[in-house]
Amino acid sequence: MLRRRSTDDLATLRLLLLSWMGLACFPIFHLLFVEVFPQPYENLTLRTIGVALCLGGLLARQWPLRHRERYTFLMLAYGLPFFISYMFLMNGANETWTQALLAALIGLFQFPFRMALRAYVVGTLAAVLLALAQGKGAAVLSQPVLQLLPIHWLMIGVMSIARVSRRTLEHEKLNGLGEGLGSVAHELRTPLASIEANLRGLSRLQERASDDCGDVCQAALARAQHEVRHMNRMIDLFLLSASALRKPSAPDAVLSMHATVDEALRRYPFSSPAQRELVVTQVRRDFRFSGQREMAVVVVLNLLRNALQAVQRAGKGRVRIIVDGTRALPRLLVIDTACGIPSRQLPLIFKRFVAFPAHNGPGIGLALCRQILNAWQARLRCVSREHAYAIFVLEFPRSGES
Repeated sequence: MLRRRSTDDLATLRLLLLSWMGLACFPIFHLLFVEVFPQPYENLTLRTIGVALCLGGLLARQWPLRHRERYTFLMLAYGLPFFISYMFLMNGANETWTQALLAALIGLFQFPFRMALRAYVVGTLAAVLLALAQGKGAAVLSQPVLQLLPIHWLMIGVMSIARVSRRTLEHEKLNGLGEGLGSVAHELRTPLASIEANLRGLSRLQERASDDCGDVCQAALARAQHEVRHMNRMIDLFLLSASALRKPSAPDAVLSMHATVDEALRRYPFSSPAQRELVVTQVRRDFRFSGQREMAVVVVLNLLRNALQAVQRAGKGRVRIIVDGTRALPRLLVIDTACGIPSRQLPLIFKRFVAFPAHNGPGIGLALCRQILNAWQARLRCVSREHAYAIFVLEFPRSGES
């Protein structure tokens, strides 16, 4: 789930981790605080409710995404701010529960910020109201409790700034990389245009020549012209990728997957007819999806490039692209029977700036593809066997008629 990193899988993963952590922590800390480090106040009923909620979380993994998110919020609000704040108040803000409350606050704000903030407000208010209902108003307004509030709010502010700083740094890095790709691509256009013009002139001169090396010279010129065309197509691919890094990815059209694949194959800079023959397209049934035309082409181009590079590294294999609109979730498969991906690398291949192999570019292609697809509510995952195959699976919500 973590390596696929789709919205659906991450929601399930959060729910499962909370559930298993609660199932372990509620009973273990009850024993610790009763038998090993006795505390002034303990509440077995609230711990039992927490365990029941966590058991429900294991069952809730089968629910629709919206219900899973709501149940995750309930467990988060109950297990961290509510339960620990209530125990903190009932134990007179002693040192043990003060430390537990600070640890809970740090853990809480590792979750999505809006969810964490809502859970903090709801859980803390519920804990205060329950403590007041049990006649603990003096404890709620005591100095040890009140003096912690500014510290808590400072911690929330610092964690928020750190989160924003990380995102800002990542965006700046991506924007800089996109601008760099665009600048390099544009700079290459001028010398390539000059080389191409000179090659055309030499080709015309050679056609009028009648010496014995005419055929050899013509072949050399043809190869040079092919390389220039290849480089121009690579520049087009770089410019598309740079554009995708800088633009928002929200869908703005309903597209045909078959047409998208055809467009990508038309634009791809194949090094030779033999390399083009390595790629086979199979259309089981076309389907339509919500996306952006240029960004969709970027996704297919990146996956195709990775597959062909794998074939080149392995010195064997072929590439199959399958458009499959026959399933409940229509999908595109990009399959190469080359070198595969080691299992230890699979969790890393969709992370930004992590390339496999390590020298294989800046490591933004797959991360960019997943970013684009997530914006379209689609999923990108990989199934691979080392030295045998790699299958990239793109699954889309159904949109329009197939």
